[in-house]
Amino acid sequence: MSKRKLERVCVFCGSYAGSREVYVEQARTLGREMAARGINLVYGGGGIGIMGAVADAVIEARGKVIGVIPYALATKERAHPDIEMRVVNTMHERKAIMAELSDAFIALPGGFGTFEELMETITWGQLGIHQKPVGLLNVAGYYDPMLQMIDRAVEEGFVLPRYRDLFVASSSIDELFEMIGKFQPLEGVVKWIEMSET
Repeated sequence: MSKRKLERVCVFCGSYAGSREVYVEQARTLGREMAARGINLVYGGGGIGIMGAVADAVIEARGKVIGVIPYALATKERAHPDIEMRVVNTMHERKAIMAELSDAFIALPGGFGTFEELMETITWGQLGIHQKPVGLLNVAGYYDPMLQMIDRAVEEGFVLPRYRDLFVASSSIDELFEMIGKFQPLEGVVKWIEMSET
């Protein structure tokens, strides 16, 4: 099985640094590793928090960064001054462009916005809107409660067991890239969008 070619990866992450140094450290490590692998970063365009850390690390390692940010957040998230920036009108437009530009998605720790982006991207995979890998970098067990909640949803019959394979998770950056590289889209995923047009 050949490995998936990754040219651009979209990283979802927080505009805050979090309460533990390991979050920023791992964001920077991810950025350096992406650049070392020749992978360009697509992200929300902020220059602070974990967003700024991952972007700075890619830049320092001579990688390419594309930011996508709505006008309304350009000042709140302090748009990064040293990257290719695409300023859009809405959050919906932001997410659509980031998805279009990217070959895969990785979620670092973050808050409500990161959760929303991650879950929508997994849902788009479930609906057949995309067939791209989604990975969680589970830094210091940050995503353990979410993974437990997803397993609970499977147990309780709200998520089909095969949809648990729509994403991968690891605390290791190398292992996560290995899993993403081997990702195979699920067969037989119902494409609800196409069904609605017939």
